[in-house]
This record gives sequence, structure tokens and C-alpha cells, in this order.
Amino acid sequence: MANDPLKAYFAEAAGWDTDRSRQAAHSARRAWRVAACGWVCAGLSALALVLLVPLKQVEPYVVRVDRSTGVIDIVPGYRGGVALEPAVTRYFLTHYIGVCERFNFATAESDYEECGAFNAAQRNQAWYALWNPHNPSSPLNVHKDGSTVRVEVQAVSFFQRGSGVTDLAQVRYLKAQRQAGAADEHVTHWIATVQYAFTAPSQDARLRRWNPLGFKVIDLSTEPEVADPATAGKGG
Repeated sequence: MANDPLKAYFAEAAGWDTDRSRQAAHSARRAWRVAACGWVCAGLSALALVLLVPLKQVEPYVVRVDRSTGVIDIVPGYRGGVALEPAVTRYFLTHYIGVCERFNFATAESDYEECGAFNAAQRNQAWYALWNPHNPSSPLNVHKDGSTVRVEVQAVSFFQRGSGVTDLAQVRYLKAQRQAGAADEHVTHWIATVQYAFTAPSQDARLRRWNPLGFKVIDLSTEPEVADPATAGKGG
């Protein structure tokens, strides 16, 4: 009979251990469920962010303040395809001819890339072929003696087609070539006929630095405006 209280005590203690084990197992299952819910929520959040990425755009804008009235407005962004003021087109034509027709070994690589930023795809193919080192007429071969060419644009004229579209221009300019170590320049006069268009600006930041408004030269032909005095009177 003396062992009955002891047996009861051990039986009660065993019950406590069983209850504690059950409680621990229940807590562990609940913790795993909470963790699983957390991972599911994190996964859904990541998926939502991925789905929203295409909708996210950075829209830079310029705030303009009127100096006389203090009125503030936002300057609309240019998205290309719209004809701009003739003064802007004249600037791009002048700049294009000035960069693409000059030559100096110190700036030749930069000029080549900058001119390409203004060329349409087909025009760029011709531009690459012209500058190919294997081409005897390449500026790299013609001026390997150290000679340089300076360009000065003198006039820009616009032409309107019968359909009313204005996408043609003539640029009159002079080319002054100087031999290495010489002081005198040999000047010739040229005419460039340019077909151009305004397209959407490039998304490449480096190209936009040169051509922020999407000005593109579609076709270009150049020819001497007057006979070169050095060759005048010589038979072919």
C-alpha cells in the first residue's frame, strides 16, 4: 500500500511529460505553418514586383519658371516624329556636315562615332564601308600623311516636295585641306544634298548625348560646287 502514492506520482509525472511533448509538437507544427505562410507571402510579393516592373518608367521632366511672372510649368518631353523649327534642323545639318566631312587624326575616332549617331541604318552601312581601312579611299588612308581637313558651312537651303513634305536640304560648305607641316590651305567648295527625318531619340545614353532629338540622315550625296583650280583645264 505504501507504493500506491509513489505509483500515482510517477503516473501523474508521465502524464505531464506526455502533455508537454504534445504541446511542444503542437507548437512546432504551428511555427512551421506560420513560417510557410510567411514564405508564401514573400513569394507573392516578389511575383507582384516582377509583374509591376514593365509598368515602372522613369519620366524626366524640366520645370520652367517665368522670370517676369514667377509662373511655373513643366516643359513637355520630345518623343520624336514631329517636325521641329527650321533653326533646329539647320543646326543639326550644319553640325552633321561639319563633323562628318572634316578630318583630324586626333578626333577621327570620336567624329566617326558621333557621325554614326545621326545616320539611319542604310546610311551607316555606307559610312562603315567608307571608313573601312581596306578601302583605299578611306579617310584613314587618304590622310595617313598627316594632312587635315577643316570644314566651314556657308549656307543651308530647304526644299519642299510636291506632296508638301519638307525633308530635303542642300548644304553649301568649303573644305580646307592642309598638308602636314604646311601653312597654306587648299580650299574647295562643295554641295551636299541631304534627306533627313526626325525619329524617336535613341535609348542609348551615349548616342543621346550627341543626338538628343532623333535627327537622322537617310541619304547624302556630295559633289564639288565649282571646278578645282588645280585640275581645271586638264583633260580626262
